[in-house]
Amino acid sequence: MSPAPGSDLGYKPLDGGWGWMVVVGAHISIGFAYSTPKVLSIFFKEIQENLGASHSEIALISSIMLAVMYAGGPVSSVLVRRFGSRPMVILGGLLCAVSMVAASFGNSIVYLYLCIGIIGGCGLSLNLNASLTIISKYFLIKRPLANGLAMAGSPVFLCIMAPVNQYLLQKFGWRGSLFIFGAVMLNCCVAGALMRPLVPPRRPSTCAAQKNVEGEPNECNTKQKRSGMVNAKTFLDFTFFKDRGFVIYLIGNIMFIFGAYAPILFLSAYAISQGVEEYSAAYLLSIMGFVDMFVRPGTGLIASSKWIRPRIQYFFGFAMIFNGTCHLLCPLIKCYAFLVTYAVFFGVGFGMVFALMFECLMDLMGNQRFPSAVGLVTIIECFPMLLGPPAAGLLVDFDDYKYLFFMCGSVIVAGGVFIFVMNIYNYHMLEKEKPAKVREQNQMSVENQDQASASA
Repeated sequence: MSPAPGSDLGYKPLDGGWGWMVVVGAHISIGFAYSTPKVLSIFFKEIQENLGASHSEIALISSIMLAVMYAGGPVSSVLVRRFGSRPMVILGGLLCAVSMVAASFGNSIVYLYLCIGIIGGCGLSLNLNASLTIISKYFLIKRPLANGLAMAGSPVFLCIMAPVNQYLLQKFGWRGSLFIFGAVMLNCCVAGALMRPLVPPRRPSTCAAQKNVEGEPNECNTKQKRSGMVNAKTFLDFTFFKDRGFVIYLIGNIMFIFGAYAPILFLSAYAISQGVEEYSAAYLLSIMGFVDMFVRPGTGLIASSKWIRPRIQYFFGFAMIFNGTCHLLCPLIKCYAFLVTYAVFFGVGFGMVFALMFECLMDLMGNQRFPSAVGLVTIIECFPMLLGPPAAGLLVDFDDYKYLFFMCGSVIVAGGVFIFVMNIYNYHMLEKEKPAKVREQNQMSVENQDQASASA
């Protein structure tokens, strides 16, 4: 498939200039992509009372949105490659705006699943992948800095939008708030307009020249078809499951994702149930996002040090255990001051885990296998992401919020302990297997030398 005019292929990284405007656009786009499923939880209590939904049913709105956002990654990547980042971010912004405006007229929870969950999730998927892609096109040397500034959009928008949504809710109700929020999400279209495509250098088309000379199709089309098949096989490479380190990472990651988002979605409602004023409850999300904003780059710096870098898988396990322990202690908290403390530590743990998540996968798989591995991981992550918040909401329907935090904390701590212990076993086995691999390589080299001497 050849890229359309204006796509982001065939570029030369600029590391500056207009690239920083692209970073601003990506900051806005990624900020909406990651923060929207979280800040929508401000409206959940009102929606629940108005539509007569249960906690489990209402939590499924954000779950579907997150699952569609992750599952749509492969499709959005193909569209970005074909049409470029700018039109895809603009289209994503339009889909998000339409989804929120349409949801404001909803009278059933299933209608909200369709509008917010599916249509909105598709829009966020386009925003996220297109933004990450164009940054890699514009930057090479300064790419870590550019990615860090763009990813900071998530906690920044969480800090801002949580109290703003609470204000809109009190002034206009959940329907009017969703309508206004849809208009606000049109800023993604402005962000897309900043993503000016790089113009690829003109190169003579060998295939077209051969076709003009010979007057018939050549083997280029066949090569393109084979390339497409190879890309599909690479993306769905199930040989990763033969890698012991990948399986350990995947199991621990699934356990974390299952329990990661429910505490965010129900934090404001839990604080209100403890007698906290609504604005103060919404500010807990802002506090968490503010802490997360500084923890992610700080964790990246720590993980890059010579002491932590060789042991980054253990650091990842520790971050998960820390995060899960915060949730286990949360039900013991009864006053607002301690809830603020919980929000701070929650931001620390959440930021640490997400700062290390993809870095640990790259450490295991290497640069060449990482794109295929991350595609497989994000598809599998859709299932715990879809099931975790509704399962936690079901516990709230049965009894109390404390069981939600106990369940999420226990699952995350178990995942962290699993990663920590199993990586000890994995590295021990790798050390035992290393001499055998060296012997095999030496034997193969001797056989090759014998064959070469015999042929000579």
